Amino acid sequence: MKELEYPFDAGWILSNRRKIRKQLLAEGGHFIKKNIAVLGGSTTSNIIQIMDIFLLNQGIEATFYESGYGMYYEDIMFENDRLEEFDPDIIYIHTSNKNITYFPSLSDTEEEISSALDEQIQKFISIWERIFKKYGCPIIQNNFEMPLYRLLGNKDVSDIHGALNYISRLNAELNRYAQTHQDFFICDINYISADYGLKEWSDPFYWHMYKYALNVSAIPYLSFNVANIIKSIFGKNKKGLVLDLDNTLWGGVIGDDGAENIQIGIETSSGQVYSEFQRYIKKQKQLGIMLNIDSKNDESNARAGLEHPNSELSIDDFIEIKANWEPKDKNFSDIAASLHILPESLVFIDDNPAERHLVARQLPGVSVPEIGESHQYIQNIDRNGFFEVTYLSLDDRERNKMYQENAQRARSQADFTDYGDYLKSLEMKATIEHFVPVYMARIAQLTNKSNQFNLTTRRYSQGEIEAIAKDSNYITLYGRLEDRFGDNGVVTILVGRMDAEICHIDLWLMSCRVLKRDMECAMMDALVHKCQRSGISLIKGYYYPTAKNSMVKDFYQDMGFDKILENDKESIWGFSVNDLYTDKNKYIRVEEEK
Repeated sequence: MKELEYPFDAGWILSNRRKIRKQLLAEGGHFIKKNIAVLGGSTTSNIIQIMDIFLLNQGIEATFYESGYGMYYEDIMFENDRLEEFDPDIIYIHTSNKNITYFPSLSDTEEEISSALDEQIQKFISIWERIFKKYGCPIIQNNFEMPLYRLLGNKDVSDIHGALNYISRLNAELNRYAQTHQDFFICDINYISADYGLKEWSDPFYWHMYKYALNVSAIPYLSFNVANIIKSIFGKNKKGLVLDLDNTLWGGVIGDDGAENIQIGIETSSGQVYSEFQRYIKKQKQLGIMLNIDSKNDESNARAGLEHPNSELSIDDFIEIKANWEPKDKNFSDIAASLHILPESLVFIDDNPAERHLVARQLPGVSVPEIGESHQYIQNIDRNGFFEVTYLSLDDRERNKMYQENAQRARSQADFTDYGDYLKSLEMKATIEHFVPVYMARIAQLTNKSNQFNLTTRRYSQGEIEAIAKDSNYITLYGRLEDRFGDNGVVTILVGRMDAEICHIDLWLMSCRVLKRDMECAMMDALVHKCQRSGISLIKGYYYPTAKNSMVKDFYQDMGFDKILENDKESIWGFSVNDLYTDKNKYIRVEEEK
């Protein structure tokens, strides 16, 4: 829903939350269902209600557990049958500087202040450690916003007796914990409150009247940020940008003005704005965000603009460049198809409201933010959190390179009339092994991202993946694929649960960018070999249809399975394991687990 993208009308959202929720549910689609526990150091009811609609807009239907007022510590540290039965997928701890139990006085010594700070942080660490041990789920923890007033004035930030100094030290300890613990994420209300305006955010009226730690009007901004963290954890981030050129990446219309007269560079204030925006876009590549162009232009003009001596971006920064006179929604769809991803995985950036309207109308689910004036582009894109970082693997950072290499493969394929000869020419080699620690984050990330080639659509946290990898009742396999054009990284994973002589495939997914290159056959071979060594006589596969994974509805049949059962909700397949099995992979040299 466009109204739930930044910049949004917070008052309208608060007033219409029930109507918005009803509309989002009525629009249907495939929601993943998650249990989210919210433990509050202040009133949290409205925060949950608004978070709920932001999550629905991201395709997540949440069931919430809410602690009693101020009971965030007790709900975790003491026996809690209700929370245990709830079985949370994520726990969000909504605390604020109102929950800091000690602030320094001018008579306190440095040792007393440090000791109190350590005691304060240890209280929180005991909560987090208990959550990890008892519930094994990701944690989102607020850090602390700055105080509403500074007793020592500007010296409050540097003097150890200052509240601002003390809160900064507490926040540094939270950061340190986050840097050393997987599945622990900070909701940065220190930044969010500053961005909103600290005076308004911390208006004492709302604390004394309603026990809200923030202005009610600020709740949508907090809920939006928490929802962004949650959707990122569950693989709902966007994967790339599709950008217009004229008056978006540079000022002016290159076809009319000529490449030499577009506004880019330090010579004019307008040119500086577009240069800053290009630098911001280029930085997205560091996160693995795929950059593409969709422009109504002659391709020669588009390339001339990107070759301008003042341009921060170059032709090589982009995977797909569609510069022609086709409708932009068609170009957008073609870009998504060439990348083997769904259109809704991409964000459309264009200064022209008519073009934004066209793409939004023709391609439901695609994010088309209102970017405002050129000096507002960065703020309005960045605040949306399209690419919120929770996990950042090496494969993420290399994604642009991988997709550019994929484009080279596609061009190479055009030179062959026989597909088998093309596959041979790729000189592919794969590593297929049991889950190993170095790839746990990537494996968990794949379970939450892949939709089209995902037979059961199950999602796992990193903690759950690590527990499965240690359990002798499971067969786990990851596959990494390389070829003469480059390394595709970890592209496929499989989880098989053994029960007596049956192996149940709980999860099998693969990145669509390596589809039909025999990698699925290589994984099937590895699974059968594992089952043979483990005394398994039957492999059972499960397909749960969704709006996005119809491409694999016949996968088990193609792999030689026999259908056992089929209805609207699932199909179940069986494969008999015996010594007569012949490997299906013909084109990949595989190094299997020793």
